[in-house]
Amino acid sequence: MAEPPGRPQKGPFVDLCAAGKHAWCRCTRSQTYPYCDGTHRGSETTPLKIVLEKTCTVVWCACGKTGNPPFCDGAHSRL
Repeated sequence: MAEPPGRPQKGPFVDLCAAGKHAWCRCTRSQTYPYCDGTHRGSETTPLKIVLEKTCTVVWCACGKTGNPPFCDGAHSRL
């Protein structure tokens, strides 16, 4: 597993993810961004939860502007 950047960045975050549940941060305040760490609690923002059926490489959106959350769609190239 790669070390998450902990803040939005201009470019995707690529990581080998284990099968199971994962939560993508939508508030962008997580210390483990793009993964949710619960920082959103008390706000109306909630993470986007996904389930991976098998271990695979995931190209997570790390700019927060994707049109295909939680995955990168290249939106960072237009920032």
